[in-house]
Amino acid sequence: MSFTLPLPNEAATARLGGDIAEALHAGDVVALSGDLGAGKTTLARAIIAALGHGGEVPSPSFAILEIYDSPALRLPVVHADFYRLAHPSEAEELGLDDYRDGAALIAEWPEHAGGFAREPSCLSITMEVSAAGRLAIVEPGANWLGRASWIPA
Repeated sequence: MSFTLPLPNEAATARLGGDIAEALHAGDVVALSGDLGAGKTTLARAIIAALGHGGEVPSPSFAILEIYDSPALRLPVVHADFYRLAHPSEAEELGLDDYRDGAALIAEWPEHAGGFAREPSCLSITMEVSAAGRLAIVEPGANWLGRASWIPA
C-alpha cells in the first residue's frame, strides 16, 4: 500500500519530518529515494531536528554516515547517504548494522545499499518534484501501520 502526500513548501516538509520523528522507534528505517534535488536531505534534516537535534545537519554525501546520539535526542539516529556506494556490499563494510543497534536509520539512496523495503520496520518514501512543490510517495512497512494517524489504515 502506498499513498501520496503533497509537500507544497518547506514548512510542509518540516511537518512531515515532525510526524515521522514522533512515530519513529529504534530499529526503524526511513528510506528516502528520489532524484537529486527532490528533497531527501531536507526531509532527513526535518526528522533529525524534530527528534531534538538543535545543531547543523550536514549532508552525509561524503562521510556516508553521520551519527546523532546525544542526550538531547529522543532517539539516536544514523543518517546515511549511500549515493557514492558502487555495490550494496559496501554498506556491510561500513559496519552499518553496528551503528543501527538501538538507533533509527535515515537512509538516502537506499537502493545503492541493497534497499530496506523488505524490512517491516521500513518507511519507504520516494520524493518527487512537482509543479506545486514536491510529493512524498509513502509506502509503510507492516510495523508502521496503525502507528501514526497520518498513515492510512
